Amino acid sequence: MAFFAIIIGLYPIIYFSIDRTFGLLSTKSAELLSNTFWNIGFYAHIVLGGVALLIGWIQFSSKIRIKNITWHRGIGKVYVIAALISSIAGIGIGFFATGGVLASLGFIFLGVSWLYSTLIAFLTIRKGQIEQHQRMMIYSYALCFSAVTLRIWLPILVIIFQNFITAYIIVAWLCWVPNLTVAYFMNKRFTSAAH
Repeated sequence: MAFFAIIIGLYPIIYFSIDRTFGLLSTKSAELLSNTFWNIGFYAHIVLGGVALLIGWIQFSSKIRIKNITWHRGIGKVYVIAALISSIAGIGIGFFATGGVLASLGFIFLGVSWLYSTLIAFLTIRKGQIEQHQRMMIYSYALCFSAVTLRIWLPILVIIFQNFITAYIIVAWLCWVPNLTVAYFMNKRFTSAAH
C-alpha cells in the first residue's frame, strides 16, 4: 500500500514536467484547459490529493502513533487540510469529467464522500472520540487511495472494453466503491475486536 501511495502520490509532478496534453488532459477541450477556475481546481486536486496520499498511510503505523503523538498530530493536520481542499476541488472538476454525466456523478460522489469522512474524522478527534475518529480515517484514506485503484483499474478496463470513454465511466465508480466496501469490513472487524 505504501509503495503505491508514494508512486501515485508523486505522479502529479508529471503534469509540471511534460506537455499539458499528457494523459487525461488530452481528452479536454482547449476552452476548458484555458479556464482559470478549472485549472485552479485541477491543480489543487492533484497536488494536494498527492500530498494526502503520500502521507496518509503513515498514520496507520501504531509505532509512530504511540511513540510520537506530536508527529501523528502534525501529519494528521497536513492530511486533513490537503484532503479537504483536494476533495472540494475534486467535486468542482467532477462536473467536467470526461465521459459525461455518469462519470461526473461517480467522481462527485467520491469527492463528497471523501470530504464528509475527513471532516467527521477531524471533528470526532477534536471531541476526543478516538474510536470514531479511527473508523472515519479508514474511510477517508480508502477514498483517498482511489487515486491508486483508478490507475490500476483503468488500463485493465481499456483492454477489456477497447474503449477509453466506457472504461472511464466505469472506473469513476470502480476506483472507490470497492475501497469503501473494504474499509467497511475493516471497521467491522476492528469494532468486533474491540468489544
